Amino acid sequence: MNEPREVDALRERVAELETRNRELEAVAVRAGDGSGRAAPKRGRLRAAGAIALIAVGALLAPVALIGGWARAELVDTDRFVETFAPVVTRPAVQDYISAQAEQAIAQHVDVEGLVGDLLGGVEQLDLPPKAKAALPLLKAPAVAGVESLISTAVDRVVRSPEFARVWSTALRETHRRAIAVIQDDPSSAVRLGDDGTLSLQLDSVVAEVKRSLQQQGFGFASAIPEVHRSIPLAASDSLALVRTVYQLSTAAGYWLPWLSLGLLALGVLVARGRLRAIAWAGAALAASLLLLASGLGIGRQFFVGSVSPTIMPAATAEALFEQLTLVMRASLLALVALATCIAAGAWIAGGSRLAVGARSAGAAGFGALRAARDRAGLDPRGFGRAVERLRPAILSLVAALGVLLVFLSRPASFSGVVWALVAVLATALVVELVRQPVDRRPPTEMSENRESDSSVGTTMEA
Repeated sequence: MNEPREVDALRERVAELETRNRELEAVAVRAGDGSGRAAPKRGRLRAAGAIALIAVGALLAPVALIGGWARAELVDTDRFVETFAPVVTRPAVQDYISAQAEQAIAQHVDVEGLVGDLLGGVEQLDLPPKAKAALPLLKAPAVAGVESLISTAVDRVVRSPEFARVWSTALRETHRRAIAVIQDDPSSAVRLGDDGTLSLQLDSVVAEVKRSLQQQGFGFASAIPEVHRSIPLAASDSLALVRTVYQLSTAAGYWLPWLSLGLLALGVLVARGRLRAIAWAGAALAASLLLLASGLGIGRQFFVGSVSPTIMPAATAEALFEQLTLVMRASLLALVALATCIAAGAWIAGGSRLAVGARSAGAAGFGALRAARDRAGLDPRGFGRAVERLRPAILSLVAALGVLLVFLSRPASFSGVVWALVAVLATALVVELVRQPVDRRPPTEMSENRESDSSVGTTMEA
């Protein structure tokens, strides 16, 4: 028997590995300047840098969300109309508009005087004495009836789809013209100079007049030359400030989200325990966004208290605030859900006792499924082993793509987060079912090994 030789060889191998381990420890100590103190110091600095990067990135996230929302509203006319057009469909706002319109009509139309003139004209007719005596009694009901008719007509107009379409068209044209002025569009009839001078460009006006006259058949219009002249309309430093604020807002709204995401990613890369860093980054991001949600609640109370009841009723102010922040609140909910999913996923992949227990239970279940797959003759063989080797890369890539897609779909939506989560979980499920762990062998190999073991055992017994 060769058992003593094998035992001696194993002892020599263990001694060799222990010697090699001591050499590596000595090299590590020497790399730490001989005292072993530099390595822990570098570790602490690395941890502090990771914490600082994650904290700054998480704190920038609410500012980036507000900046992205403001940039979209300022630059995109369609987004602006989608945000503000539904305002006039809210009942509280419609009631406010109707009341203001009725008040304006009452200030300019003397309903009581009109009714009095009408009754005075009727009184001049050849009426019986009793009828003439009853005419003054009809004045008050007639005034109330006319006012009721005006109120009904105004309310019908304000609540009609035509009014909503007119409102939407007016918003679109106003936003388009304002952005054309701020962006210094050459085709705009109104231009804003760098010195804050707002001027009317006569070239576009004269060209439009020429075109209109030619369409009407006036041949002399072709002799009208091109005119390059502008008329100053207003000059103010505040107009130049508006352009500067617009440019800063659009730039910040575009770059701040990328800066926040980059800082969070850099903090995770700098950290030594990256799974733990991902979990903390997700938790910090969710906490920061929840602070913004509470800030929106405080802002709502402040806005309602500042405009009601002096400017508008409280119900109208609440409806306006809800409509204006609808997209922001939806994006906020989506990002909080995304950050929570990231933190939960990193925690499950971590080394805590509960996470290890959950993974062990899942591994046992998937192991049973893979065993049933192999018994059914669906062993993936080489493909399964390749998936096993690439499993961390596959799952990391799919998770990163899901986060990036949610980030790029502006405004972020809760449904987008749900679909990204479904895609990541579906990919993880497929990978777990297809992969072939290294410690598991195909059924054919297992049967061959069992036959070999049985033959060896029989030989040893003989």
